[in-house]
Amino acid sequence: MTKQVYNFGAGPAMLPVPVMQQIQEEFLDFQGMGISLIELSHRSKEFEAVINNCDDLIRELANLPDNYKILYTHGGAQMQFAGVPLNLLGLKPAHKAVYSETGNFSKLSNKEAARYGEIIIASTSAETNYDRIPALTADMIPDDASYAYITSNNTIYGTRYHEFPDTGATPLAIDATSDIFSRVIDFSKIGLMFAGMQKNLGPAGTAVVIVREDLIGHALERTPSLMDYATYEKSHSLSNTNNTFAIYTMSLVMQWLKDQGGIAAIEKVNEAKAATLYDVIDNSDFYTGTAHPDHRSIMNVTFTLPDDDSTSAFLKQAGDNDLYALKGHRNVGGVRASIYNAMPLAGCEKLAEFMQEFARTQG
Repeated sequence: MTKQVYNFGAGPAMLPVPVMQQIQEEFLDFQGMGISLIELSHRSKEFEAVINNCDDLIRELANLPDNYKILYTHGGAQMQFAGVPLNLLGLKPAHKAVYSETGNFSKLSNKEAARYGEIIIASTSAETNYDRIPALTADMIPDDASYAYITSNNTIYGTRYHEFPDTGATPLAIDATSDIFSRVIDFSKIGLMFAGMQKNLGPAGTAVVIVREDLIGHALERTPSLMDYATYEKSHSLSNTNNTFAIYTMSLVMQWLKDQGGIAAIEKVNEAKAATLYDVIDNSDFYTGTAHPDHRSIMNVTFTLPDDDSTSAFLKQAGDNDLYALKGHRNVGGVRASIYNAMPLAGCEKLAEFMQEFARTQG
């Protein structure tokens, strides 16, 4: 690289530099084969080793119980807005599910799910522009509901579930696209978790679905075969040509995560990164955090400045200082710093220093 640029984009997001370097080194000649991985058959023994290695790393890093299956699915996270209801609503005859609405993507997911069954919005924070996580408790879930659904981290609004709700006997389904493997969780309390790869795992366009095995095999009759979890489970996600490059990249990211000390170690780094930025916001009259302090994300730090002119100047000067893609989402405005696993602490420290200097000279 000719210079160090810190990419705070919400997704596609930065990947670890060692991963990018290994991809570059192997792109034309994968493991001495003389061909690129993207030219390699998904049914070859070489790619079988890649996908098996990715499985093994996920199981090891996440301490995943044996009764959970790992699926690599087409279409990214938003395809799972349909995939989850198509596969889980059939668990009970009522074809009913409970959703908690905490932002834009949970709104999109419950709207899509309503095409296939009855969706109950049990809790929402829409009235406060999604600046907090509303309560979701087991007594809000009817006995005939097939599953309950949450979005674990909200990239646009900068909020997250610090603890996942207890849904009792009802399986909990989680869209964890923007914080998967950023913190230690107990998978045994979760029915299903999915994530698009483009934030913490790899390139966009593919998702990983981690699902308890007893939840597979209940797809609605109308479910296309390439959206049926049973299809992926039976074929090791290779019933047709999958995105082999995305799975290869994810395996490298998982190895990088292991090299950092695992999920518990990266969680401490992520907390330190977020604290570096929140400390500047909380000790300034110039910046205002948009998320309620009790519900703040450690992946997406969102804040506003006094006016549009200040915001425009901030974004321009930040870019000039190699702090890239800090513009907030149009639903919130202001600034958004996405600091996923691959963002080093040094990037947050540089942004914090820039924020302090900008407030000093412009405030």
